[in-house]
Amino acid sequence: MRRLFAALLLVAVAAVAPTAPAQAAAPPPQGPAGDAFYTPPSPLPDGADGDVIWWRQLPDDIINTGYLLLYRSRNATGAPIAVSGRVLVPKLAWRGPGPRPIVSVASGTRGIGDGCAPSKFQPDYEKPLLIDAMLRRGWAVAITDYEGLGTPGTHPYVVGRSEGRGVIDVVRASIRLPASGLAGGGPVAFSGYSQGGGGAAWAGELAPTYAPELTVVGITAGGTPADLDAVAKFLDGGIGFGFELLAALGLDAAYPELNLPAYLNERGRTLYETQQDACIDQVFGYAFQHIADYTTTNPLTTPAWQSRLTENKLGSTPPRAPVYLFHGGSDEIIPLAQAQTLRRQYCAAGVTVRWATFVGEHVSTLIASVPDVLTFLGDRFAGRAATSNC
Repeated sequence: MRRLFAALLLVAVAAVAPTAPAQAAAPPPQGPAGDAFYTPPSPLPDGADGDVIWWRQLPDDIINTGYLLLYRSRNATGAPIAVSGRVLVPKLAWRGPGPRPIVSVASGTRGIGDGCAPSKFQPDYEKPLLIDAMLRRGWAVAITDYEGLGTPGTHPYVVGRSEGRGVIDVVRASIRLPASGLAGGGPVAFSGYSQGGGGAAWAGELAPTYAPELTVVGITAGGTPADLDAVAKFLDGGIGFGFELLAALGLDAAYPELNLPAYLNERGRTLYETQQDACIDQVFGYAFQHIADYTTTNPLTTPAWQSRLTENKLGSTPPRAPVYLFHGGSDEIIPLAQAQTLRRQYCAAGVTVRWATFVGEHVSTLIASVPDVLTFLGDRFAGRAATSNC
């Protein structure tokens, strides 16, 4: 009996005794200076999508405290990769309810070379136009460099799953960086224009299954390349043909089986060998040219390329958060019709969609849309119900 009593006493003590606290994970290390920051360790350290590999603080800014990150993500086919990016935290204290909101801004086109990475490319045309306005509202802003911009390899330009995962995982990294002071569980939004419109929309479609822990409250996507096949046909021979060249290089980088060099003539092979580091300032040097100028056979018409183009078409997995879609009525780079198709697909799937068409072309629409983008996101962060004009 005495032994039974002692055993029961030990069980009772164990039931009420506090458990030892789990050992806190070591904070991520600070990374090397200069361009060495962008070269990840090989092999990548173990971890989860969005884990910070290393970081460093950026030079002081009057509006925000900034951090450069190298973090884990996944490429278009799901393999683990390292991606660089930034998180900008306002110096202004957050006065709203709950944790400070985070906007993951998917950058517009910078190019495909390492020197074009948004964290390197200067001037950053989106910061004074949009990002600073977000910071002044007290929102933190996370900005991915996307796969292959800064980090090794060719940037898979406009390849949806790579871009969408990068846009999502930079939010996770921002929250997991202790220095940022950002907390999980707060509202998150994705926002972008042009290439960034595609990145934001892809993040919105992927988030429910790829990052179900994030509270995504809104998505803004403008000038969105939703259907790459339709965009390619529109660009062929047009002022923005250079963007089509970037997309061909990007798709070839993401999916090596596409074997772009096999379709190129001598002029195309020269371009392929010399333009892997092209930035946006070189794009318009190819205005009004054609695919036929660089190929022996148009790769976009082949089953292999058509399969990958279809795979990168938005609309098959509608987002769960409200979406603000907008486009320029005279957009000379990204055709309006394919964006209208995306709107119809989202509306048919029950997504709360706010749609707007701006009077103007590609660049003027980026500028004109800023107040509406800020209002839409501000309403979502304030918990106001979104309205639809489907």
